[in-house]
Amino acid sequence: MSSDLNASPVNPLPPVVWALALPMIAMEVVVQAGASGLVGGPAAVGWRLDAVQMFALAPEMLREMWRLGEWPAALVMRLFTYPFVHATFTHALFVIVILLALGKMVAEVFRWWAVLVVFFGAGLGAAAVVALIPGYGIPMVGGYPPVYGLIGAFTFLLWVRLAGSGGRQYRAFSLIGMLLVIQLVFGLLFGGGLGWVPDLAGFAWGFGLSFLVAPGGWGAVMARLRRR
Repeated sequence: MSSDLNASPVNPLPPVVWALALPMIAMEVVVQAGASGLVGGPAAVGWRLDAVQMFALAPEMLREMWRLGEWPAALVMRLFTYPFVHATFTHALFVIVILLALGKMVAEVFRWWAVLVVFFGAGLGAAAVVALIPGYGIPMVGGYPPVYGLIGAFTFLLWVRLAGSGGRQYRAFSLIGMLLVIQLVFGLLFGGGLGWVPDLAGFAWGFGLSFLVAPGGWGAVMARLRRR
């Protein structure tokens, strides 16, 4: 029996996953260092709040841009920056863990650009959905919507695999179902309101975009389904 003594004991993450995770990690390291007093002096205690104010996206802001037909670059930028700053350390930790785990699984099948399309497409799509809800005012901050988009892509892969093997396709949605139940319980206990809406929207966009960017695209999916 032969073995590769030079092989890494840890399966390396695809570069595109690191490209998405490292800005989140770097942001969290900076704000945590400031909050602990290691850098920046007394003013650094408020760096997280400053980052949220600078990079988060308010649904009212998006609705107003749409109403006026004006799209200032500084505000449009927030559509792409809000996933990289988080409200708390725990918030960031959960997002990063899911990103590394699900992102790895998706990136091992999807091409690097397809992973980016799913991630940012889900983030943009979730922002559009909440902007269409009258009165919705919860600021968009943190990577849950685009990470849920990756969960949607992972669900798509399971769905196609089950379809090809004759399995029960609804089982592919077990993960998102479990996560939504957990969110519902937390919402009932701690008052989450409609905070689950952008996450579910991100999942739906990620699942839908996968039909377009998966290897082989829509044609390959349909061919596999016909072979059942």
